[in-house]
Amino acid sequence: MMRISCLDLENDSPCQASKEKGKIVNFIAQNSTKGVIFIFTSIILLTIMIYSQWFVDMSFVRDRTRGGTGPVSHQRQPSGVIPTRIILSCPANTTAAITCRRAPHVSPSQSQSPLPSLSQNTQARHGPSHSPSCPNFFRYIHEDLKPWKSTGITKEMVESAKHFANFRLVIINGKAYLEKYSSPFQTRDVFTIWGILQLLNRYPGRIPDLDLMFNCNDTPLIKMAKYLSTAPPPLFRYCKDETTLDIVFPDWSFWGWAELNIKPWDIFLEEIRNASESLKWKDRAPYAFWKGNTQVAKSRQDLMRCNLSNGHDWNARLFEQNWEKEIADGFKQSNLAKQCTYRYKIYIEGRSWSVSQKYILACNSPTLRVTTSFTDFFSRGLVPGKHYWPISSDHKCKSIKFAVNWGNTHQKQAEYLGKGGSLFTQEELSMENVYDYMLNLLTEYAKLLRYKPTIPEKATNICIESMACRATGLVKDFMMESMVKSVYDFEPCSLPPPFDGKELDEIAYRKDQYFKKVEGMENQGKL
Repeated sequence: MMRISCLDLENDSPCQASKEKGKIVNFIAQNSTKGVIFIFTSIILLTIMIYSQWFVDMSFVRDRTRGGTGPVSHQRQPSGVIPTRIILSCPANTTAAITCRRAPHVSPSQSQSPLPSLSQNTQARHGPSHSPSCPNFFRYIHEDLKPWKSTGITKEMVESAKHFANFRLVIINGKAYLEKYSSPFQTRDVFTIWGILQLLNRYPGRIPDLDLMFNCNDTPLIKMAKYLSTAPPPLFRYCKDETTLDIVFPDWSFWGWAELNIKPWDIFLEEIRNASESLKWKDRAPYAFWKGNTQVAKSRQDLMRCNLSNGHDWNARLFEQNWEKEIADGFKQSNLAKQCTYRYKIYIEGRSWSVSQKYILACNSPTLRVTTSFTDFFSRGLVPGKHYWPISSDHKCKSIKFAVNWGNTHQKQAEYLGKGGSLFTQEELSMENVYDYMLNLLTEYAKLLRYKPTIPEKATNICIESMACRATGLVKDFMMESMVKSVYDFEPCSLPPPFDGKELDEIAYRKDQYFKKVEGMENQGKL
């Protein structure tokens, strides 16, 4: 597999694309006899392994792979014990009371230690030193929690976020307790909580006691300017910008978006991989594609000016998404995995950030990303020229037209750029890494608590049974499809160290320089 380090705007090739593939082909051609011997030996070894019961549970192996299929990540270190199966057990009588079962069995070596004080070192929770390092964007966990690094987090601070929150979640001894304050849009809270329950089952005994407030709406709320001299209330949500201090967390749609029939992320990744491979990039329509709801933001309404009209072609093909009509029609025209028929895909923010970003990046077409100030947990790891092409928010039409012309003129580079974004979603944004991000974030957050969490008076114990047994329709389907089936017997990735000031400045500088270079090319009309 070729690795793409960046996109060279001056030459029609990726900056550092390795040529390992060609070397492998030449090696095999020159060593055919050795290859036959190697294959024969491998078959013998495989037979021995099977009879020795090395493959204890193949359904579990499939469950822990990227996207549910493909090879198991060789970087993770298995525990060597038979993984515990997780089974949803619902009462036959639908009106019967549902009791949360006990959490999966945890060996003494995995059992949770008492809640540490701020001074205690809890690095051992991340597994042994040989566990792989997490993707670089995990380092922003330290940045998100920095406002409380010196003060810690008190119970009063957490409760001060109550009037912002949709729900409060408390975890004690591996059990989850929920106090709900208000209902957000659709089932965002339901699938967010469902995702956290999957994390508890996936990594039993590793989630420390914690107490948090969560807001499921779009716009970040904790304004930095308001808390210059005092510690801000810790509030979890899906996005932030440079002026806010909200703690970002993976959004609900990773476990499915039932109202819009968008499947859980690992299932979607497999579908879009197959769809992308069925239509080569050069055979796709040579335009930029976008389809979405324009009613949520003026920036999207402005984007529609770039559509083909009055004989003027901005190289964009833009479509309004009428979700009410689509729901009534059975979602026949909204399968995201089937929207990879254009060479370029446009990403533009909604009310703030948009969950559409990951689906657009996955399409194997270059993402034309309209400049935005909002970030979610993974977009801070995206690099212009490697994962996307920047589009000016001030003159979208001109910028899109130039990007498409440039890509159609430099097709090899454009195709590599599309692969760069797609590889990011398949590898760095695998569900394996989504769960590890959650684990690392919640572990680091818990270290900052200056009090021992207790069960709120109005909270109720929640578990997969209490959520899924009474669910119906697509909500039930997506819960079943995204449910963790076995305890994960690999070590989670290790959280990299915090950024120093220079590193963040360098990242910002490189991004700014790339933006300026693209803007200069646009202004000069230089392809």
